[in-house]
Amino acid sequence: MADTGRLERPRGIAARAGSWSARHRWAAVGGWVLLVILALAVGSMTGRVDVTDSEQVPGESGRVSTILDEAGIDAAAGETVLIQAKDGGLTANDPAFHKAVDAVIGGVRDTGQVTALRSPYETKTISADRRSALVQFEMRGDPEKAPEHIQPVLDAVGKAQDRHQDLRIEEFGDASGQKAFDDAFGDDFTQAEFSALPVALGILLIVFGALVAALLPVVLAMTAFLATTGLVAVVSHWVHMSDTANSVMLLVGLAVGVDYCLFYLRREREERAAGRDAQTALRIAAATSGRAVLVSGVTVIVAMAGMLFTGIAEFKAMGLATLMVVAVAMVGSVTVLPALLSLLGERVEKGRLPFLARAKRRGGGESRVWRTVLGPVLRRPKLSLALASGALIALAVPAVGMNTANLTLDQEFGDRLPVVTAYNHIDEAFPGGSDPAKVVVKADDIEAAPVRDALALFRTEAVAKGASKGPVEVTVHRKQNVAVVEVPLIGGSDEGKAERSLNVLRDEVRPATLGTVDGLDAPIGGSTASSKDFNDKLGSAVPPVFAFVVVFAFLLMLMSFRSLTIAVTSIVLNLLSVGAAYGILTAVFQHGWGAGLVGAEGVGAIVSWLPLFLFVILFGLSMDYHVFVVSRIREARLAGRNTKDAVVHGVVTTAGVVTSAAVIMVAVFSIFGTLSMQSMKQMGVGLAAAVLIDATVIRGVLLPAVMLLLGERNWYLPKWLRWLPDLAHDEPAPAQRPTAPVGAPARPDADDRPRHARV
Repeated sequence: MADTGRLERPRGIAARAGSWSARHRWAAVGGWVLLVILALAVGSMTGRVDVTDSEQVPGESGRVSTILDEAGIDAAAGETVLIQAKDGGLTANDPAFHKAVDAVIGGVRDTGQVTALRSPYETKTISADRRSALVQFEMRGDPEKAPEHIQPVLDAVGKAQDRHQDLRIEEFGDASGQKAFDDAFGDDFTQAEFSALPVALGILLIVFGALVAALLPVVLAMTAFLATTGLVAVVSHWVHMSDTANSVMLLVGLAVGVDYCLFYLRREREERAAGRDAQTALRIAAATSGRAVLVSGVTVIVAMAGMLFTGIAEFKAMGLATLMVVAVAMVGSVTVLPALLSLLGERVEKGRLPFLARAKRRGGGESRVWRTVLGPVLRRPKLSLALASGALIALAVPAVGMNTANLTLDQEFGDRLPVVTAYNHIDEAFPGGSDPAKVVVKADDIEAAPVRDALALFRTEAVAKGASKGPVEVTVHRKQNVAVVEVPLIGGSDEGKAERSLNVLRDEVRPATLGTVDGLDAPIGGSTASSKDFNDKLGSAVPPVFAFVVVFAFLLMLMSFRSLTIAVTSIVLNLLSVGAAYGILTAVFQHGWGAGLVGAEGVGAIVSWLPLFLFVILFGLSMDYHVFVVSRIREARLAGRNTKDAVVHGVVTTAGVVTSAAVIMVAVFSIFGTLSMQSMKQMGVGLAAAVLIDATVIRGVLLPAVMLLLGERNWYLPKWLRWLPDLAHDEPAPAQRPTAPVGAPARPDADDRPRHARV
């Protein structure tokens, strides 16, 4: 009896956690609720610290912000109003033009929100053809809060436009541009966030056919997100966070929270449908699906940790926030979920939808659709492998010519935002003037003769060397020994030309002028410089991040399944799905194939941060499915099935939950594909395409074909690797129910069991 007791005692972390939670139901549920409340309370008290401008941008651009911050110089939010003749009739010399300029100046001044208001007749900011002029000013107060106060100024400019219909009067600047971006970004994410939950819940209702069962994954995902929100606020005092990280955290938290709960809940229901009592069903679900959740969760966490090595503040924030929400969702899945299932018992079926519930009972735990698909795959595995892998490689081919760039305003928003139109008109009339390069010069004595001479020479050489057409403006802050030089770059909104002008400034003009003065620091920033520095930093981060994620995922698969073959095939299959997603992105958004279907005409590039972001997210999420399916296949092998029967059993019994989880993710990610910002469209299309490919072609065709062809070699582990820690199944495998064969039945014999399962 003692030996039997020892055999029945849960032996894995997931099994022990599930068993404890089922026995101490109220303690587990109460502990989870307390965790969520305490995390939110502590997070609310500490507050969230967001990344600063100097942290967001690496390289010289970041040093520009650092010098200004240390000197206590707030770079005021500058604004520009364009007054331009529409039909070419008026010029700046005409009284009507003068009157319009005066109306803009008067209206803007009356708001009380501006300072340093300058007339184009004073600053000579009038175009060569005399048909365009710029009214320039700065916003009062904290430049970070300027977008909150810009609306009265925009209204004043709008009134001036209404009174002077024969002229074009438009505004663009730091505050107005940021407000437009924040509004569009906020509206987009609000729409996505409010749409995601109903979509997920609706699909779960179809999957489970019962309201209570459908609500459990959503409740788990959202409580995990809420708890992580509080924890992230605390951690943000060491690693600063951002709104983007918070939104990505919600997206990933919803995806993995629903996935993990689906894995667990479907297995528990399957065991109960097989006639097992509630306690045994929970124990088996904890020992199998619970373990798959742990392995999957750790793999996702490792993938997300790759973002921490980019050295870019926004990526570090996203990486830390997402790995934390995955960890919390994983812990909740193996603790509070078994407790809730134990508490609810049969009541988990409450709120049944009659037609769906009957369909679920008829279907049992297997997928008839995937059983049908598996037939030809397993009859002709070599052909299936060749066709599926060939299709994915063909999809990936366009990615070879992928062009990444920081999207310009008109690429990001098209011409639907007034500030984008204003920016383009200003840039046409005054190339580079709407977004100049900013040189911050710091010296021991900013008024020393060598420094003054170097500044004067820099202004002259910037124009002489062809980096700018001028005017180059210098603002000296004597008290802080800092000078700020603004240089309109030739090229303006044309990123390629503007970057060439920036390179001339950095590589030719600066060394020959400011670089000749000892002890002088003169980093060059601005929008073009920030984009270049960000891309350079990102490019250098890609190889180590890719290597980190791939190597650690490989090691986790190796230790979790005790098979070199499965570890290698896991990585290869995941890389195929990521490559196909890259190819689809490039084809749609760069080459424009089918771009009209998602409203992406004319983008011509992939936003620079997306490939690395997609790789990390997709590599993590696709491991969810892989671990779940392969765990079930391995479980069947340990129970004595041969490879073919184990593959069939593993795929057909997991296909329903994998398909359900994938449909939810594809639906949620597709919401982002409908948003207005092109970067959000690209993210949504890339994620949705990769998940769809992964759950169908990879898991339904390639994985079974590869495993069938490899046969016993699936379980190969060389002797020289057997010293590695053993994270494989350490729970007794539950007896498998017979599965109707696909094709000719095959009975396992003693020699066909995995080597590590033989006695």
